[in-house]
Amino acid sequence: MKKKTITVNMGPQHPATHGVLRVELEIDGETVVKARPVIGYLHTGIEKTMESKLYYKAIPCTDRMDYLSPMSNNLGYCLAVEKLMGIEVPEKVKWARVLLAELTRIQSHLVWLGTHALDLGAMSMVLYAFREREMVVDIYEACGGQRMMTTYFRIGGLANDLPPEFETLVRKFLKEMPKRLKDYEKLLTLNPIFIQRTKDIAVVSAEDAINWSLSGPMLRGSGVKRDLRKDEPYSGYENFDFDIALGQNGDSYDRYLLRLEEIRQSLRIIQQAIDGMPEGPYRAHVPGVVLPPKEEVLHKMESLIFHYKIITEGFKPPRGSFYQGIEAPKGELGFYISSDGTNKPNRVRVRPPSFINLAALPLMIEGGLVADVICAIGTVDIVLGEVDR
Repeated sequence: MKKKTITVNMGPQHPATHGVLRVELEIDGETVVKARPVIGYLHTGIEKTMESKLYYKAIPCTDRMDYLSPMSNNLGYCLAVEKLMGIEVPEKVKWARVLLAELTRIQSHLVWLGTHALDLGAMSMVLYAFREREMVVDIYEACGGQRMMTTYFRIGGLANDLPPEFETLVRKFLKEMPKRLKDYEKLLTLNPIFIQRTKDIAVVSAEDAINWSLSGPMLRGSGVKRDLRKDEPYSGYENFDFDIALGQNGDSYDRYLLRLEEIRQSLRIIQQAIDGMPEGPYRAHVPGVVLPPKEEVLHKMESLIFHYKIITEGFKPPRGSFYQGIEAPKGELGFYISSDGTNKPNRVRVRPPSFINLAALPLMIEGGLVADVICAIGTVDIVLGEVDR
């Protein structure tokens, strides 16, 4: 007798798709026979928009891709432009960027942890995770005046110097966060229901992870030791001591344990950064390219002129193209920027970890149960703004 399958749509409006995602599921009873992610519902044309803007004015666009990782997105783009212009930033800028990028990794993982657990029925977890995330966005607000789309990094440095309360806020977070991690583990790590919903679910082998070009926790969860912070250090990461978290089984449970360990390692980096933060300027001195400090603009005519010309006319990099990849919370985030010698980029292309990791979703759910589709989507940790951009 010939088997009959039916096709159902999960999404595009569904709380567990973590954005406007549709997944076409061909199912035989409760078994997923075939799956196809359908994207594009949130397309914003961010890359093309960046090509129509001066280099400085494109920075806010990066925040809107992965709105949970604004500092990481800023960092990747600014490093690419600095490479294009041959700008070397002061040591203080490097250390501050590393510290803020690791805070971003933690708050991104906290949102993932809370929402993933919520998808699987652990409702109280999201309240715990968002409580700690508030401490991070308080630091964002102190630095850049905004809690989400912070846009704090600039080409050649930072928007402003680190605020006076910065060290106090960071040290308070470093004191509280390890205790909170223990709370999370009490709630989930040995929870039999959570284990049953995640163990041996959405398995990706090391070979498949490499073949599908996965990165970040999706790759390391399968036991592949790849981390750009170690393998291709940028922004001074070579100055910091930390370990690369690895999984063994490549399942959703391993990726949960791995992200908790990544939070611990980020705390190690933040502790080293705040203890050893160098003194010095918060911007490189490159007249005509790097914006002068705001306080100088108000009192020095030369600075006012440079500020006006950079904001209205921009600067013109030499012809050429550069790629800069960073280890963002979700994986390798890369910016390819091509210059034709004008004051606007000729081409901006983003290597988005969410988009590439999402491509492996059929591999993770075909042959499994419909009930495990939600777990598989959650374990990838996607943001549709970055997928569709």
